[in-house]
Amino acid sequence: MNITVVKHTGEDTGRKITLSKEVFGIEPNDHAIYLDVKQFLANQRQGTHKSKQRAEISGSTRKIKKQKGTGTARAGSIKSPIFRGGGRAFGPQPRDYSFKLNKKLKELARKSALTYKAKDKSISIVEDFSFEAPKTKDYLKMLSALSLDNKKTLLVLPTSDKSLALSGRNVQNTKVVLADMLTTYDVLNADTLILSEGSVEKIDNLLKK
Repeated sequence: MNITVVKHTGEDTGRKITLSKEVFGIEPNDHAIYLDVKQFLANQRQGTHKSKQRAEISGSTRKIKKQKGTGTARAGSIKSPIFRGGGRAFGPQPRDYSFKLNKKLKELARKSALTYKAKDKSISIVEDFSFEAPKTKDYLKMLSALSLDNKKTLLVLPTSDKSLALSGRNVQNTKVVLADMLTTYDVLNADTLILSEGSVEKIDNLLKK
């Protein structure tokens, strides 16, 4: 697939880039995508939820009524889960939600997500650029020039660029990432991928192995 390279000001450079079939043109694997996204979201969970069990509730341990003759069920403690203010039975406890996935499966998921974006023609390629100083206004101008100001975008850079990262940090519905930090979730979560020219080669080198 050939995509025209444009400047960040929206002007056509007259050049085209061919996206490799090994990365942007495979047979997508939906289950690999599901597992990778599931792992990403699970890893975001803190797992610090906690409820008190009956042993952790403060209160008297006195037997609240006699064992027999009341006509009701026996009860030994006010901290029992069946009473208001008692401990919670089977409540959430701190835990780690993360799980392991094989490296090849995660690579397959990323290639599948990139393939879907290529099929949907939701990839724009811009000539490598940078801002002289961090300015949100300049970032918004770039999105407007590319006719992407009303879409959720993901800008992928080949190397770290502090000016671009700070410029896009406060812009709603946009994210700036490095090519080697690209995740399946980020790709699918964006309406359009904005790939800088240098990042295309870097993504190919990472996923063609």
